[in-house]
Amino acid sequence: MNHMKPTKIGFKEKVTFVGTKKEKTVLARIDTGAKRCSIGRALAEEIGTGKIIELKKVKSSMGETDRPIVKLLIKIAGRNIRAYCSIADRAKLKYPALIGRNVLKRGFVVEENEK
Repeated sequence: MNHMKPTKIGFKEKVTFVGTKKEKTVLARIDTGAKRCSIGRALAEEIGTGKIIELKKVKSSMGETDRPIVKLLIKIAGRNIRAYCSIADRAKLKYPALIGRNVLKRGFVVEENEK
């Protein structure tokens, strides 16, 4: 059992995604309602995600779609975490990435960002 003190993060956080081509830091939305992380197609292409592990049916606010799933190194709040991410079309969305429960359950507490 991990007895580390939880890491506090806000609803928006700077997150670095490490790909096969490069790493990139973006402002990501922290979503306690999302099962897994999701990154935009453009960001995935820019950093290089490596091989697609599987296609998964994902339900979102845009309906149900089959999305490629990749495993990425994510740097968030001074911690490095390997996590599965789906690749989605986030071009029309405010944030190029979303951090879901698959990362949050690894010792993060979400609090409102200070103004």
